[in-house]
Amino acid sequence: MNMIDKAFGVHEQALGMRSQRMEVLARNIANADTPNFKAQDLDFKSIMKSTQTSALQTTNASHVSETGSDPQNGLMYRVPFNVAFDGNTVELNVEQAKFGQSAADYQATLSFLSDNISGIRKALRGD
Repeated sequence: MNMIDKAFGVHEQALGMRSQRMEVLARNIANADTPNFKAQDLDFKSIMKSTQTSALQTTNASHVSETGSDPQNGLMYRVPFNVAFDGNTVELNVEQAKFGQSAADYQATLSFLSDNISGIRKALRGD
């Protein structure tokens, strides 16, 4: 594990997972009127937990499996609150709320990484 990986920690992987989740939620919103479309979501906590667990069980950083990069790993179908007659399980208000929360989480993670990069720049300049 090099210095950059240590500085960023799991936040680099978290940013990728948050981006994938926003893509899944956007796909749900885009297919809100598609008959028989099933809403999906990523289980962010289980993906990150499995990524951290696999990283702890390896003997070399190059042996870490990319469990978090596989979108099927944590992809699951959402159970709707209300049943639609056309078989579509997308509830637009729920998806929009989850997308807004996910966007805020993404921005927070991005801000944290930006602060880390700023700190590294200051250290390299000797400030």
